[in-house]
This record gives sequence, structure tokens and C-alpha cells, in this order.
Amino acid sequence: MKIISSRRPVALAVGLFLLIVFAVDQGVSAPPNPFTAPPILALGSGETAGGAHCAAPAVR
Repeated sequence: MKIISSRRPVALAVGLFLLIVFAVDQGVSAPPNPFTAPPILALGSGETAGGAHCAAPAVR
């Protein structure tokens, strides 16, 4: 008896799903505007962190 492996069909299905999600995302979304994007590294720029749990003030 030959054991049938399900690894290859599952891997192909996952890869196809990711490809479809990527294609739909590229088709629906607008290209990013580099002039309104936040800086990648804001070292010494005076900007404070915002929008994350680490930006919340400490509660004592």
C-alpha cells in the first residue's frame, strides 16, 4: 500500500491563498504617499511615539 501524503496539496493551497490575498490587496489599495508616511526612524526628531501601548503614560 502506498501512503498518500497531503503535504504537497496543502502547501500548494496555502501558497495559492497567499498569492490571491496579495493580489487582491495590491488591486484594492492605493499606493502609499511618502510625504504623509511617518518616519521609519525618528531619532532626535522631537516626535513622540503614538498609537501603541508603549506610548501610553505610566499609571502609578
